[in-house]
Amino acid sequence: MSWQPQYRCSKYRHVFGKPANKESCYDCVPITRSVQDNHFCAVNPIFIAVVTECAGGGAFLVIPIQQSGKLDPHHPKVCGHRGNVLDIKWNPFNDYVIASCSEDATVKIWDIPKHLLNKNLTNPSKELLGHTRRVGLIEWHPTASNIIFSTGYDYKIMIWNIDSDDPVIYSPVRTIECHKDVILSMSFNTDGSLLATFLQRQDN
Repeated sequence: MSWQPQYRCSKYRHVFGKPANKESCYDCVPITRSVQDNHFCAVNPIFIAVVTECAGGGAFLVIPIQQSGKLDPHHPKVCGHRGNVLDIKWNPFNDYVIASCSEDATVKIWDIPKHLLNKNLTNPSKELLGHTRRVGLIEWHPTASNIIFSTGYDYKIMIWNIDSDDPVIYSPVRTIECHKDVILSMSFNTDGSLLATFLQRQDN
């Protein structure tokens, strides 16, 4: 008979957290109600990005991490989409580049200035056009710089290379068309060799 310990082994056994004080919180941040059961917030070492409401289209806020407290109601927005923003993701290779996707069937790449925004940012550095229906998810490749994946309500996954001088990219480098329903989630493994997807259909 082999001996077995009477306690559970866990590297998280002694990990605990405590609420931050009010001065370290972010107050009065208007959060959207239109995201696809998905990410309304994206964080990197420098910024917090939060999808928000905007008349006439979609928008999100970019807030410096150190700028806690009450948010100015006139804080500049990133607002170039014609429909609600459904997902936002920071580039893992560049903390000043963020991608967004929207109900307007586009993916847009934005360069956030290092001197921070002092007015609304309306012109993306890149616009990716290929989906025929709204784009619900985006995901940067974890090991290949400037490669981003997008999924739309057209059931397609499109792979884009944004390392181009063209401000508008009309064709992805590859399209995956094996899905038969809306993709609700996708995620890479650590080295980016595998991509997992989850569908709305119960038999997938």
